[in-house]
Amino acid sequence: MTMISVLVANAKGGCGKTTIATNLATVFANAGLRTAIADCDRQRSCQTWSKLRPANVPTIEVLDWRKSIGKPPSGTERLVIDTGAGLRSSHVQELLRRAHFLVMPVLPSVFDEKATRQFLKRVDELKPIRKGNKPVFVVGNRLRAKTRAETELQEFLASLGHEVAARFRDRSLYQDVARRGLGVFDLSPARRAGVVNDWLPLVRRIEALA
Repeated sequence: MTMISVLVANAKGGCGKTTIATNLATVFANAGLRTAIADCDRQRSCQTWSKLRPANVPTIEVLDWRKSIGKPPSGTERLVIDTGAGLRSSHVQELLRRAHFLVMPVLPSVFDEKATRQFLKRVDELKPIRKGNKPVFVVGNRLRAKTRAETELQEFLASLGHEVAARFRDRSLYQDVARRGLGVFDLSPARRAGVVNDWLPLVRRIEALA
């Protein structure tokens, strides 16, 4: 099977990149795919998460790409690349060259919207995106239903010119599982039932294009 790589990136810190990267990795791993996360974040968040991961859940290998971009282990079927804030354009371009998709989380905040628009402008100028060779999946993150912030974010997402692939509700469950080195897809079907539908649109888009 050909390896599929997903880059999770936004220039704004704190928008949920690592939460999305680790949970997306658990989607693939629980589907029986050999999965790895490349940790490009100076805070080493994915590496910290990995050390907490129990032995009775699918293995996810974490690669240290903070100083240099490496090569995934032979046989890797899904690679999720988790990035830090403030990526240099040259670094983004090289990571995009390795990735098949860009997933960009956005929070319901005027500060996040400004940073996202600036980052997306830079990304749109890169050759792989400009020529339409790399899909950009925008993700609305930590949404609270029926709030003004959610309405404003929906309007902002619609203005970006890229597909809004998923909308994730603000749930304490994400923090609860992260503290144990887990993702929501490591949970039993009963415990993750309310969350799965948030993820299916994004996962289906990735797997359909894969």
